[in-house]
Amino acid sequence: MGQLQQLWQSFTQNLSFVLVCAGIIAGLYLLAKLCERKLSGMHRISATRRMTIIAICGALAAVLHILDFPLLFLAPEFYKLDFSELPVMLCGFFLGPSAAVACQGLKILLKLLLKGTTTVFVGDFANFAVGCSLVLPAVTVYHLKKTRSFAILGLAVGTAVLSVFGSAFNAIYLLPKFSQLFGLPLDSIIAMGNAINGNIRSLSGFVLLAVAPLNLIKGLSVSLLTLLLYKRIARPLFGK
Repeated sequence: MGQLQQLWQSFTQNLSFVLVCAGIIAGLYLLAKLCERKLSGMHRISATRRMTIIAICGALAAVLHILDFPLLFLAPEFYKLDFSELPVMLCGFFLGPSAAVACQGLKILLKLLLKGTTTVFVGDFANFAVGCSLVLPAVTVYHLKKTRSFAILGLAVGTAVLSVFGSAFNAIYLLPKFSQLFGLPLDSIIAMGNAINGNIRSLSGFVLLAVAPLNLIKGLSVSLLTLLLYKRIARPLFGK
């Protein structure tokens, strides 16, 4: 009887996680479509070409995602930095918010097919949702007026949203859920952070001193690379 209860509890825990993931993914795509309705001057291209561009950028993003690396001086090893949002951002700058969300989703699917998961899918979902918090605001602001100034403004807004949302989402949902599904107590995770930074003594301290700086580094680096590369590769990549 106890084993059946344990199996049922494991099923409900995983089912709730799947339902939350599905709800947030659908919500982000709907939000992107709503943003596009308010935007003018979107590129009108054929569905085939649109899908091709999303596929190319998604594949490039998946490769960059696989090439992630930890910043062991800042956060435990299971927190890794990658630049996979760069192709997603470039795709969004050209095609708009909904294409960026689709590209981000394709990136995660390809990464799972190529490498699998080491974080019971929590890290993969986190990469999707937190990555969208950078890309969606940046792309939406840029499409309000396609100038360098609005590109910089959009990237700054995206980095700010990433830093705030990514940290809050980790504290409220992602870290507790990872602890639950992976079977690693939160106290152990906090202890890992404390071994790197002695000022980390609580979940809030872990998020503020480890997660938030990592998100800020990612936002700034992807933003800088986008500014440096978009105009240079728009013609060969998008035929613009």
